[in-house]
Amino acid sequence: MECFVGIDLGTSSVRAIAVNPKGRTVAAGQCEYDILKPALNQAEQDMEKLWQAAVLAIRQMLSADKGLADRIRGIGFSGQMHGLVMLDAEARLIRNAIIWADQRSGPQIEKIYRVIPREQFGEIYCNKLSTGFLLPSLLWVREHEPQNYEKVRKVLLPKDYIRYRICGELGTDASDASGTGMWDMKRRDWAYGLLEKLDILRDMMTVSRESYGQAGVVTKECARETGLRAGTFVAYGGGDSLMMELGNGMIRSGRMASTIGTACHLTCALEKPLYDTKLRTNTWCHGEEGLWSIMGAHLSGGVALKWLKNQILGFKDFNTMTEEAEAVPAGSEGMLFLPYLNGERTPHNDPDARAVYLGMTLKHTRAHMIRSTMEGIVYSMKESYAIFQSLGIRAQRMIAAGGGANSRLFCQLQADMYQCPIYRNQGNEQAGLGAAMTAAVGCGYFRNYEEACESMVHLSSQVTEPISANVKRYEEEFLRFKEIYHSNKRLF
Repeated sequence: MECFVGIDLGTSSVRAIAVNPKGRTVAAGQCEYDILKPALNQAEQDMEKLWQAAVLAIRQMLSADKGLADRIRGIGFSGQMHGLVMLDAEARLIRNAIIWADQRSGPQIEKIYRVIPREQFGEIYCNKLSTGFLLPSLLWVREHEPQNYEKVRKVLLPKDYIRYRICGELGTDASDASGTGMWDMKRRDWAYGLLEKLDILRDMMTVSRESYGQAGVVTKECARETGLRAGTFVAYGGGDSLMMELGNGMIRSGRMASTIGTACHLTCALEKPLYDTKLRTNTWCHGEEGLWSIMGAHLSGGVALKWLKNQILGFKDFNTMTEEAEAVPAGSEGMLFLPYLNGERTPHNDPDARAVYLGMTLKHTRAHMIRSTMEGIVYSMKESYAIFQSLGIRAQRMIAAGGGANSRLFCQLQADMYQCPIYRNQGNEQAGLGAAMTAAVGCGYFRNYEEACESMVHLSSQVTEPISANVKRYEEEFLRFKEIYHSNKRLF
């Protein structure tokens, strides 16, 4: 049977999956890598190592099913958003990629806003700039590494470099480009007027198309290196949060996903570029013309639980740890956790924000600490939902995604705090599935995303309903939670 490949370039690993037209995974491969930390507030990755990891993941996928390469109709991509990859005149890497988790470019953001007032910038971009975005990272390089900046001919996002190594063509897509800080959200094109005011050459930008568009075909060189068939269709793909939305069937207004991974996102599909005028959330282009997405971004999700497990409590696995927390009542008996271990985006956009445990007493145990950490993660996402509601956005269907979807307690916390039923996807490959769907639509197997979603997206029959007593408790505790940041901001 014919199939489609989604290559998902994450922050800690790259995963390649082959899915059939029914959305079932027939083969997969994965390879991990590290984040480089040259300084406390810096986060980088070696794109050559990420490419080699992608090669290993593809080869592992192909080895699982003999003859698979000949059945692949198309390849799409999902990638970590915002990061900066710089190429010279020969399309060679100039330095390590500066990725989304980097926080060094705060001063550059302030300088941008002195040239282009925040409100004026926001009207075009529909977002507030954040550290780790391509634009301020590029200006940091211009200021601190002029010898590297002088070599720059093209700037890319991380997944675009992997696609370039596969098809030999430079380019990006509207969904990922919209996370750079250099984008006109309503026109779905580069914001050349903003770039001119910042003295950035427009020639540094690559061509941008929609996610399902054809970026090229697998080259003979890539075929030799990976085992893919030369000439295979290659789609542009998109940013990971948008591809995850596709993989969850979120292609119409009112469909919302609550994603708890390393970081967290609350996202909703939109049929117009609606944005928060206070710029507390993000609005991105979605996978096709006439479709956008609004997102609340939270930097501490699963990473907070991993920190608690490895650095504080010493548990061997997450399941044992979270099962212990289920014995604690909703609200953790007054113990609250502000999960800003790595700064925060929505709603504060403050890289200096820090984590806090509040209300600890002698009666509290490690189980309370675990549950309050999980509750704090969802409280922070509830702040995004409150902003969505203020914009008139309501969840007609809420889907739990990311690693958190596999946790019974996380699903219950989300149902209780969002006050709505929580659905789950039958599979765990939503971003990779969404990437594969861009190829399936792009090569013409499906006429559009609606047809692709109907065939490839399957929700579980298990639905988590809110518990009324918990809903009331969390509404009360949420009021306290919102005060923690404001009461401690000066101390941060």
